[in-house]
Amino acid sequence: MGAGHDTVAAELARRATGYGHEPYVVDVLTLLPRGLGAGLRGWYQAVVRHAPWVYAGIYDAFLRGEPGTRPSGVPLARLAGQRLLALVDRVDADVVVSVFHLAAQLTGHLRAQRRLRVPSAVYLVDFAVHRQWLHPGNDRYLCLTEAAAREVHRSLGVPVVPTGPVVAPGFLAPAPGAARWRERFAGHAPGRAPVLLSAGAWGAASRPDATAALLAGAGYLPVVLCGRNRRLYERVGRLPGVLALDWVADMPGLFGASHALLDNAAGQTAVQALAAGLPVIGYRPLPGHGLEGVRRMADLGLSALAPDPPALLKALADVPSAAPLRAARARALFRSDPMAAVARLAEPPAS
Repeated sequence: MGAGHDTVAAELARRATGYGHEPYVVDVLTLLPRGLGAGLRGWYQAVVRHAPWVYAGIYDAFLRGEPGTRPSGVPLARLAGQRLLALVDRVDADVVVSVFHLAAQLTGHLRAQRRLRVPSAVYLVDFAVHRQWLHPGNDRYLCLTEAAAREVHRSLGVPVVPTGPVVAPGFLAPAPGAARWRERFAGHAPGRAPVLLSAGAWGAASRPDATAALLAGAGYLPVVLCGRNRRLYERVGRLPGVLALDWVADMPGLFGASHALLDNAAGQTAVQALAAGLPVIGYRPLPGHGLEGVRRMADLGLSALAPDPPALLKALADVPSAAPLRAARARALFRSDPMAAVARLAEPPAS
């Protein structure tokens, strides 16, 4: 649904090439019939941007990982089944890797029905595990953390590997573009520490104007990452003391020049910030898996969680003292390469 899933898929594909495999990336929504996937994406985007309370209700009904009977994503996923099976045959796939929960439901269902004849792995990209990721038919799960791996294993009993997150190599090395960003920030607001406000690729955020005004009033330079939301970019860009950015190509450089990231979803932007050593503060999280993920990150000691404006300003003031320990915990997340586990799954069985 969001660019974070695409980013993870692209990085896994790059790594697969390094193992001598030929990757093929497909968006499961394009496998749904009669434009259903595009309609679903557009509806979800509109809800997250304009009616997040609606998504909160959907999350409670369909996704929240609590005991009891709840609706399943399998019926919707089944609609893409025949096209996925045809694609697997056409490209002669050795393994199918899901990085989106609807895809995980589809591959698990097809494996349980013995219609998908190659192994299926699920790379669970969220810090918080919700139930639509889980299907016992899948052969292996790869998780960001030990806690997530234990939760998946308790629920399904299938093999689970805590591999850590996936990011491009540029986030794990010194960023040459940071100097250019520092010059830009100094020219825009000399002496003010730049604080990034992440709204994701869709520019979905709760009251970004108020947050930006709060930061500007406290002496920071609010840098609002508007993604592809042109309306947000134009609106926030008119606020005094605020720098609005649309789609950013050099995220490692931007992170290397910034004081902290305000995160509302615990998604790929937050993971990339952890890799780059940029302090992360959860603030005004999106409902549903965004809220649960932000809380889980804070519980793991990877980030701070600010429930209100005074707490946010305190968390920003505490960054110099709190950052070293959190950075060490973040580095420990990146323990192994998920593609190594996938490559082993793709190997033919020993004779």
